[in-house]
Amino acid sequence: MKHAFLVVAVLGAGLLAGCADVNRSRDLNNPKVPAMVIAQQVCSNCHGMDGNSVSPNFPKLAGQPVTYLVAQLKEFRNHNRQDPAGFEYMWGISRSLTDEQIQGLAAYFSGQRPARGPLEADATRAAAGKTLFHGGLPSKNVPACATCHGESAQGNETFPRLAGQHADYVIKQLIVFQRTDQRPDGTIMKVFAHELSSDDIRNVAAYVQSLGSP
Repeated sequence: MKHAFLVVAVLGAGLLAGCADVNRSRDLNNPKVPAMVIAQQVCSNCHGMDGNSVSPNFPKLAGQPVTYLVAQLKEFRNHNRQDPAGFEYMWGISRSLTDEQIQGLAAYFSGQRPARGPLEADATRAAAGKTLFHGGLPSKNVPACATCHGESAQGNETFPRLAGQHADYVIKQLIVFQRTDQRPDGTIMKVFAHELSSDDIRNVAAYVQSLGSP
């Protein structure tokens, strides 16, 4: 009986030691857990180990600008970003992250190489979206998307990388900007998105996603 108790005690101690190991921990309330561990143990469940998510429900983070990622994580942490996917998934996850962990997470995903994936939308829409992305809509005073997001949609500090991003995710976010106030940090996008038709949104989403396709 004593032997059995000793075995249980040893196993219990081992489990506790594993939980206390910050290099393997999923404890988001522990400021000592390294950002890379959080990225690989928690964030990877939705965004992929290398930031190239498979599901369009979750944006691709690989290659995103550090400044942009830091800003978005802080928006989630402060509950300022209120789009459905944001508060459903990210409010709880980001709630206790320190500034250091946020900076580390941004650096980790920014440093990952964006993977090329299959075309997710109609190729004919991508052709129309290219015109909008590079030429804008002069008749509605909508500038070219490339002005802020880069000629190759690679992103630019405070503006996200769109190249290769899931078309469905881009559509949903443009609709959020167009119809709601759920992303108050994106005031400039709200102004421009308001002038886009449903076809415009689908077209530009198809185009930017195609930039990350074979």
